[in-house]
Amino acid sequence: MPKITFIGAGSVIFARRLLGDILSFPELGESEIALMDIDPERLEVAEIMARKVGEAVGARPKITAHDERKAAVDGADYLLNMVQIGGFESTLIDFNVPKKYGLKQTIADTLGIGGIFRALRTIPMMLEMGREMEQLCPSAMFLNYVNPMAMNTMAMLKATKIPTVGLCHSVQGTARRLSNYVGVPLEEINFRVAGLNHMSFFIQFERNGEDLYPLLWKALEDDEIRSRDQVRFEAFKRYGYFVTESSEHFSEYVPHFIRRDREELIDRFGVPIDEYIRRCERITERWAATREEMMSDQKVEVRRSPEYGSLIIHSMETDTKRVVYGNVLNHGIITNLPDKCCVEVPCLVDKNGLQPTCIGDLPPQLAALIRTNVNVQELTVEAALTGKKEHIYHAALLDPHTAAELTIDEIYSLVDDLIEAHGDMLPRYH
Repeated sequence: MPKITFIGAGSVIFARRLLGDILSFPELGESEIALMDIDPERLEVAEIMARKVGEAVGARPKITAHDERKAAVDGADYLLNMVQIGGFESTLIDFNVPKKYGLKQTIADTLGIGGIFRALRTIPMMLEMGREMEQLCPSAMFLNYVNPMAMNTMAMLKATKIPTVGLCHSVQGTARRLSNYVGVPLEEINFRVAGLNHMSFFIQFERNGEDLYPLLWKALEDDEIRSRDQVRFEAFKRYGYFVTESSEHFSEYVPHFIRRDREELIDRFGVPIDEYIRRCERITERWAATREEMMSDQKVEVRRSPEYGSLIIHSMETDTKRVVYGNVLNHGIITNLPDKCCVEVPCLVDKNGLQPTCIGDLPPQLAALIRTNVNVQELTVEAALTGKKEHIYHAALLDPHTAAELTIDEIYSLVDDLIEAHGDMLPRYH
C-alpha cells in the first residue's frame, strides 16, 4: 500500500475532502496516511477526522500524525500540498498595504501584487521540501494544490527533480456551470481546455460533435444568466472563448474591471472587492464548527468530490487510464506560449504517471492575453530562485492590474512597503 502524505493537513475541511476521495477506492483503503501540520490543535483534529473518514467508508488506513515534516515525507509515494504560508495575517498584509495606494483586489492569490507576494512566501518552503524529498522519497509524486498555482508549480519543476503536478478544480467546476448555462447535461458534454491555471479557456465545447458555443452565445443575451457571471461573460464577448476561473478571480488578472479612476466598473460588473478576506473569515468560522464535529461522537458523511488528486493516485497504483487537467511545464505543449512556463492542459494518467496532451497553437488573442500573465509569473519565480529584488519590481511593473492603476514610482514604493511589512515571512533579497 502507498504512503500518502498530507502537508498542511490542518486545512481540515479540504483534507477531509481529499482523504474521503482517496479512501473511497477499495484499492487505497489500507494506505498509510501521514498527516503533517505545524499547528498541534489542527493536527489533532485532522487525525481524528482521518480516522472518522476511514470508518465512514469502511477503510482501514494506517494513520500517523507529524509536527515535523521530514518524518512525514520520509518514504512517501505521494505528497499532497495544501499549506498557506503566513496564514490570515499575511493575507491581510497583501490586501491592506496596496489599499494605501488605492489598489483594490478581490482574491489576491494568483496574480496581481497579492499573488506575487503569496508566491514569494510559499516558494522557499516548497523548494526546501523538494530538497528533502530528493533525499527521502525521490520518486514520489508531488500534488500541489497551493496558489499561486502556476508560480509555485513552475518553481518546483524548475528547481527540483521531483515529479510535480499542480491541481485545481476550476476546469471541472466551470464545465458544470456551463452545462447549466446551455441546458445540456454535463455527462453529454465533451470539452477541451488549455491555457494557464485560472486563465485557461474552453477551446472545444461540444455534444456528440455539435458545437455548443452557439448556445453559450445565446446565454450571453439572457440578462439573468449573464448577471451570475458578469466579468466572464464580458471576457467571452470580447475574446470569443469562455475562461475557466470565476469572475471574482478573473477581474484582477486583466486591466479592464477594477479601476480607481472608474469606480462605476466595480458596480457594473459586480466585482467583489476584498472577497478573499470574507472567505477566510468564513473558513475560520467553519473550522470551529468542524473541530466541534470531530471532537464529538458524531459520524461523518463522505461524498466524492470533483478533485483530481485521488484519481491520479488511483490510476498510478492500478493502471486505470484517466484524463485529468494538470499544471505542468510547457515543453512544446502549447506552441504559442513561452517554453517552460506552467500550462494547464489535459493529461493522460496511468501507471506511467502524467502524460500531457499536445495542444498546438491557441487562438492568437488568447495566447496574447495569457502571455501578459506569464510575464508576471516568470519574473516572480526568477526573483524567488535568484534572490534578486529587481525581479520583484519587474513582476509588479508588468502585472496588468497593478500597472493600470499605479505609476512606476508608486509600484516601487509599494513593493518596498510589502517587503518590509512581511518581515521574516520573506527571505532576504539583494
